Amino acid sequence: MRELRIRLLAGVFVVAGVLSWAGARLWASIGTLPSVPLAAPIVLALIAVVLLSTALSIRARLKAQRERRPEAKGVDPLMAARAVVFGQASALVAALVAGMYGGTGVYLLESLDIPARRDQAIYAGFSVLAGIAVIAAAIFLERVCKLPEDDDNNTGATSAA
Repeated sequence: MRELRIRLLAGVFVVAGVLSWAGARLWASIGTLPSVPLAAPIVLALIAVVLLSTALSIRARLKAQRERRPEAKGVDPLMAARAVVFGQASALVAALVAGMYGGTGVYLLESLDIPARRDQAIYAGFSVLAGIAVIAAAIFLERVCKLPEDDDNNTGATSAA
């Protein structure tokens, strides 16, 4: 399984932001701009909390295993792999959604004097922050579940007897 790449997530964010900004300009010139839902930052924040709590739980279990505590519960490798896949998928979707709301929010900055547009810009800004929190939690979860490097494969053939 490949690691998340920050460049890929940033690229998705930027492309989605530019397309969303252009789409918002076009949509506003034709009619009314669709609203940014209040639930968007809430849902993204909940996903970030789930990812962070999963990472902290797995990290505590792994630490207890390393310290050989008698009450330590093991970490099922399949469960850890599923958690990492969920984190990676969440990070990609969060980068897309945060970029989309970021582009819309940038467009809405032009009309902050209108109270409804100002509220929409605030929701969009919180959505971007919550999306960044999802990405950070997913990267942390991935780092927690990463297997230690295999020293035999990294050193090569150093001993010749």
